[in-house]
Amino acid sequence: MFIRGIPDISSPTLKPLLRSLSRLGRRQSVEGLSYGCIHGDPKLREQLSRLMLDSGCQIPPEEIVITTGGHEALSAAICATCKPGDIVALDSPSFHGVMQALKGFGIKALELPTDPLSGISLDALELALEQWPIKAIQLTPTCNNPLGYIMPEANKRALLTLAQRYDVAIIEDDVYGELAYSYPRPRTIKSYDVDGRVLLCSSFSKTLAPGLRIGWIAAGRYQPQILHLKYIGTGMTAQLPQLALAEFIAAGHYEPHLRRMRSQYARNRNRMTDWVSRYFPSGTRVSQPHGGFMLWVELDSAFDSQQLNRVLLPHKLQIAPGSIFSAAGKYRNCLRLNYAAPLTAELEEAVRRVGAAAGELLAELRRTD
Repeated sequence: MFIRGIPDISSPTLKPLLRSLSRLGRRQSVEGLSYGCIHGDPKLREQLSRLMLDSGCQIPPEEIVITTGGHEALSAAICATCKPGDIVALDSPSFHGVMQALKGFGIKALELPTDPLSGISLDALELALEQWPIKAIQLTPTCNNPLGYIMPEANKRALLTLAQRYDVAIIEDDVYGELAYSYPRPRTIKSYDVDGRVLLCSSFSKTLAPGLRIGWIAAGRYQPQILHLKYIGTGMTAQLPQLALAEFIAAGHYEPHLRRMRSQYARNRNRMTDWVSRYFPSGTRVSQPHGGFMLWVELDSAFDSQQLNRVLLPHKLQIAPGSIFSAAGKYRNCLRLNYAAPLTAELEEAVRRVGAAAGELLAELRRTD
């Protein structure tokens, strides 16, 4: 219920997308069944180029590559900039999918201190760049997963300056960027990039639905490597969802959907925070996300969120344990909750059960001390 990073896919604002998929299927056109272009459908790339203007980016359609989800974009970005044995600097805690990718590719993760309000420590990053042969910096600076912060614009520019000074790539995950509660949405680091060292990765998995499996990457100087990796990996991304998405955006349905989701997620954050404060043990701390739909919860340092999951399993409840957001297995006393779905009485009862189970585990720990 709380474990997966899935948005609310029950919203009525998604119905035009479903109609587009159905209509395209009924046309019996070979266009939706063909291989298409390895870059991705031109109409979708045109729409993405237009959407990226909101984040400060002026990226022509020919510099965008459509991928099979955001995870392929991130994996390709890592492979394009690094080889086995190289070092990637990360904000910590960080997206667990990237942790798994780095491990699978034999690349070392260097976790750096991260402020829950402003993001990765630039002082720690500069010190690391001086001491280690870092090849890339990977982070989610806007509506971070799992902390929810938005890195200040000055910090984004300073981080890019550091990357230029030490000649390293930046892999920017912007998958939650359009879900910032404030408007206009924050600028990406990519929007300040002048020498093509920022690889901007995103997808529709968090703004619309993960089942579409449509992501993209604007890789700057690394585009030839990305296209090669795309060719030897998944090849062309499925045409039908690309065509439906291009139609959905061009018809003006995407922006109203985003407005509805931002408003819903902001309300849900407030209610979920209230529930955690009410039902979790005294002393529990929670993040204050500025976008997206993830809440980071920190309990007593002796707490074990993996043990909590084992206790919750018979009740068909699961949380995302904090340790999966660290290559070194840190944050065992933390957990992440998803608050995307409409918050019903049933969901409140689920939060109460999770909090009660956490309280019982903590009480048991204190009895055995």
